[in-house]
Amino acid sequence: MFDIGFFELALIALLALIVLGPERLPRAARTAGLWLGRIKRSVSGIQQEISAQLEAEELRQTLNEQKKQLDETLAHARNEARDVERGITESSTSRDAGASDAETSPRPAENGAPATEPSTASDTRESREPRS
Repeated sequence: MFDIGFFELALIALLALIVLGPERLPRAARTAGLWLGRIKRSVSGIQQEISAQLEAEELRQTLNEQKKQLDETLAHARNEARDVERGITESSTSRDAGASDAETSPRPAENGAPATEPSTASDTRESREPRS
């Protein structure tokens, strides 16, 4: 900051002694020390505030980056979920179409048993109702 050596400090002290005299020099030195202490504390406080603001800004930037990444991941997951849902819908639609074709034709025989006719909704309803 300032390039003040020993010679410069001795010169300032000698001038202060001549100008202020031996009676007022200690009081002036104490007052100067208090002012320097206040200035140092103020500068330190300002530096801490600036450091805190910079850190907060860095955290905001990191948070925004993480939010963007999360939004991108979420959008990708939603797109994947839609694709899966479409695939399920399409397969169930094609299966329903295949099932309606199967309802009109007899069922294939299982384990050598004779083929059976497809059951209807009323048959299954009747089997679920308790018999009296």
